[in-house]
Amino acid sequence: MDFHYSVSTTKSVEEAVQAIEQNLQTLKFGVLWQLDLTAKLQSKGIPFERQYRVLEVCNPFEAANVLAKNDLVGYFLPCKVVVYEQNGQTHIGLPKPTALIGLLKDRELQAIAEKIEQTLIQVLESSK
Repeated sequence: MDFHYSVSTTKSVEEAVQAIEQNLQTLKFGVLWQLDLTAKLQSKGIPFERQYRVLEVCNPFEAANVLAKNDLVGYFLPCKVVVYEQNGQTHIGLPKPTALIGLLKDRELQAIAEKIEQTLIQVLESSK
């Protein structure tokens, strides 16, 4: 089992990020924070030319639900979605919530993670 789910798109990184933001919103998720890794590395004098964005996404109701069950889930929150360019192709991906939550060996949390994972996969598929 892969720890991540990834898709490719013909959209630019910026177009993909905009699509993700819109699709998340329709499913009651939102972007809490966005890191333009390219700009950050370049501001530190590191020659990094590819577009690379990291989005921290969350559904506040689901976050409160899982945190009420186990504080250690906070180590995995918020969920990450990455959008990057590689060899002229834009990729969108995320670490699978089931892979991360699986480390806690809790069936109830695993079921919640499966639901969240399917929602985020739907967002990625709709955004490509």
